[in-house]
Amino acid sequence: MENATEARAEAQTETQAETPTPHLTLEAVPIGIPLDWPIADSDGTLLFAGGTILATTDERKFLFDNFHPHRGDLLDTATQQEPQSDHPTDKPTLKDMHLTIGALIGVRSQLGSGAPMHPCRIIGFAPNHALFVTPPLHEGRILPLGLSENVEIVAIASHAVFRFVCTVEAVCRAPFDYVVLSKPGVIRRLRERKSIRVHAHLAVRFGIGETGDSYEGLGLAKSISADGMSLTASWTLGTVGERLRVAFCLKSAEQQTEIETTAVIRNVQKGNAPGEPSTHGLELDQLDVAQQMAMKVFVFDRQDDVQYWSNGLK
Repeated sequence: MENATEARAEAQTETQAETPTPHLTLEAVPIGIPLDWPIADSDGTLLFAGGTILATTDERKFLFDNFHPHRGDLLDTATQQEPQSDHPTDKPTLKDMHLTIGALIGVRSQLGSGAPMHPCRIIGFAPNHALFVTPPLHEGRILPLGLSENVEIVAIASHAVFRFVCTVEAVCRAPFDYVVLSKPGVIRRLRERKSIRVHAHLAVRFGIGETGDSYEGLGLAKSISADGMSLTASWTLGTVGERLRVAFCLKSAEQQTEIETTAVIRNVQKGNAPGEPSTHGLELDQLDVAQQMAMKVFVFDRQDDVQYWSNGLK
């Protein structure tokens, strides 16, 4: 009886040991033969589809140096979804903007919608959510504001840019010049931005040439703009002017977008020594309207807000 019990225990232990886990080790990823399962990053982003062949150990090393590979067929991506807020996000409040003392804002009269924004800074908050700000300046002089005048505000927060309207409640001269603005009206989060480059860490599957049904390798986008990226790969993908196919996923606070398009290589920086990765400057030249918007939103959520409307005003 004891022998039978021990045999069952050993069999159960062996079965548990043979049960595959999502996490992959370097040795578990084969070289030169098709993958039996897809490889995904820890957040569920697809890195290699099933059947893909990793050609070299350098490519496999690049994979583990820059990502957290898991078996995609075992990874429960449902657990990777970010929790949804119980509060609606389409109507931000003053608290939601996360404005701080010293935050830069732009002010203009609501009557002159085409007028430029004039810079000033927040110097305090009242319990009723009124704002205390420095007087806005125009060409070095204080911009005249009238009591009860409605002004349009663009606020530069730590993570976004917001637009709202306030009423001028007081213009004070002592003990120093400052303006009291009413509690913000309806607050809108802006979604337009300049095409500037921001830091990123995106898994990008690539294929050589403009046409094809599959991808030959995996790279890492370390920076991205609204129409291009800096792509690092374990080997040099081509020369200036040649084309690639790229596929990657963009995640923002509001949506997730899968992008598949073509890109032109605009510059190449090869590694300094054999086996070192190469970096490619890519221009994405066939983005549709939805993809363009997704790129702009991704960049918007990460760039320096001040550069959006003030052209570098500090």
